[in-house]
Amino acid sequence: MPAIVIIGAQWGDEGKGKATDLLGSRIDYVVKFNGGNNAGHTVVIGNQKYALHLLPSGILTEGVTPVIGNGVVVDLEVLFDELDALIARGVDVSKLKVSANAHLITHYHRTLDKVTERFLGSRSIGTTGRGIGPTYADKINRVGIRVQDIFDENILRQKVEAALDQKNHLLVKIYNRRAISADEVVESLLSYADRLRPMMADTALELYEALEDGKNVLFEAGQATMLDVDHGTYPFVTSSSATAGGAATGSGIGPGRIERVIGIVKAYTTRVGAGPFPTELFDASGEFLRANGFEFGTTTGRPRRCGWYDAPIARYSARINGVTDFVLTKLDVLTGLETIPVCVAYDVDGVRFDEMPVSQSDFHHAVPIYEEFPGWSEDISGARTFDDLPKNAQDYVLAVEAMSGSRISVIGVGPGRDEVVVRHDLLG
Repeated sequence: MPAIVIIGAQWGDEGKGKATDLLGSRIDYVVKFNGGNNAGHTVVIGNQKYALHLLPSGILTEGVTPVIGNGVVVDLEVLFDELDALIARGVDVSKLKVSANAHLITHYHRTLDKVTERFLGSRSIGTTGRGIGPTYADKINRVGIRVQDIFDENILRQKVEAALDQKNHLLVKIYNRRAISADEVVESLLSYADRLRPMMADTALELYEALEDGKNVLFEAGQATMLDVDHGTYPFVTSSSATAGGAATGSGIGPGRIERVIGIVKAYTTRVGAGPFPTELFDASGEFLRANGFEFGTTTGRPRRCGWYDAPIARYSARINGVTDFVLTKLDVLTGLETIPVCVAYDVDGVRFDEMPVSQSDFHHAVPIYEEFPGWSEDISGARTFDDLPKNAQDYVLAVEAMSGSRISVIGVGPGRDEVVVRHDLLG
């Protein structure tokens, strides 16, 4: 069976967890392949809400093997806190696999992340302060700590001491902070070894064998296309590859295995943190979207910046990722609006751009060109077929689909796992 990749097609928080959950009963493995606990997935099952940060959302589906791939950076304290919270609610987490090659977030990574962001002041990029960027930097600089290292105390100590040789100079001499003890870091990491050992695996091999055996393997991106370190709004991005291509490098499967790429888009747009956002709203419409959509970060609790749907961004994501299907979430949030604007292009100093400008400066100064569509007032949460939707809601979906570069196969009409309209089979 082919591998299936789910990616965020905007700036994150699009509802990827819900899409994963929708496929859950037909999926054998769910793999997180990038990022760390700097993003959140919210899944609603019945009257229960689950907020996941580091774990793949497939962990909530019975029979699915959840995998944390080599492209993820892992904070062990967060991992076990999250697992314990699920266990306390009766969730079976025993099938979780963690790549031996995944890199670990340590105390010094979190410290550096926070002090660096404060040091930047007005030039800060809006990180979550959870040590994600510094951990990826160490990975690229070849001074990182991997999951497998905590099972050899001598190697672990050598690596931690080597990393702190430089970092303590930076903390003490530049940031006026205290030096961090290698013993403190080593002791903390070793304390998780016994519990982590049964989870550690050669996940690349296991995923290869699963695909060879005809299993369905779903790859779930953290963050989103517009936060990808190569293809996002750099430097206001995350530190990993959040696009479909990252699924191969972040898990160890061959790219030829990927046959379906499912892009998740909200019926409007949100963003957390700094950076350009052409359709951002600063008026009552923005407050309407934030309040109705409960747009506050799953991980940070920060209010999300809200704006209208941006079709050029959707087309860009469709092209970068090779999107075969879109899932349009939170259509219900738009209920009650008299008219709904959609950004169809940008104006940059009098020049029209129908696609996302390659120049970051141009994108920063882009003014959205809108086309308006009539809204609807009917409650759509009970819709289960496309024909159940009000005519204006149908027209909105069809218009957005025509602008976005791929078909819209699923429409979210409410927060519950069953509150969806399925137009096309995501696996067919």
